[in-house]
Amino acid sequence: MNGASREALSAARESLDALTDNTSADAAKLAGELAAVTALLDREVSLRRVLTDPAQSGDAKAELAGRLFNGQVGGEAVELVCGAVRSRWSRSRDLVDALEELANTADLTAAQRAGVLDDVEDELFRFGRIVDSNPQLRSALTDKSANPAARAELLKSLLEGRANPATERLVGRLVSAPRGRSLEQGIDSLSKLAAARRDRMVAVVTSAVPLSDAQKQRLGTGLARLYGREMHLNLEVDPTVIGGISVRVGDEVINGTIADRLDEAKRRLAG
Repeated sequence: MNGASREALSAARESLDALTDNTSADAAKLAGELAAVTALLDREVSLRRVLTDPAQSGDAKAELAGRLFNGQVGGEAVELVCGAVRSRWSRSRDLVDALEELANTADLTAAQRAGVLDDVEDELFRFGRIVDSNPQLRSALTDKSANPAARAELLKSLLEGRANPATERLVGRLVSAPRGRSLEQGIDSLSKLAAARRDRMVAVVTSAVPLSDAQKQRLGTGLARLYGREMHLNLEVDPTVIGGISVRVGDEVINGTIADRLDEAKRRLAG
């Protein structure tokens, strides 16, 4: 993607991260719903052109998407799709590619929550190696003339009980809807998404007042340097902290608020 589509994809990724980091959204269910929307827009070329028409306002396109998908998929999926169609896309196909990535990322997020993301990444790698070394298997999984149900059954026989459910879903969608990619290209793309998700950390930042863009950038850079990994900031405003900020990364809390220092002083005086 380039130009407008790259910016739109970046915004869509941030929206998905905010949704899955800050709410109790069922990431696996969300993945399935986004995949269903992807499949529909992949088939319906005229619809996706309408939803990416630069001559129409973003709000008008979002309203249309809301009418189409409300009641068909959950509210979180509708929210993400409406946000995506508000953006400007260089090509209508880029919207479908972006929604497909969001679906896959949501499944990887579900695996991360369950503590099995490393397993999923390893299973994707091993499956890719198996396909590379077995031309007959590759042919059977990519034969367009074969019954899709037969391909799905073959894949099920290979993975069921041997791989994580998230891996099964990710590879299953790739085999059923390669969308012009080779199986190897699709597996490589999934592996890169899994690696990016594994290397990403989330910091919950609580401050008395909203942080400026410059403050957010400095904080993100400092935390990434401290932890040696990309850091996504979830920002919360809580006037009760009085001043300063509190940062939580996993189970580790870095407190720098006035309220925290006052509480510590009270504890010392009481002791």
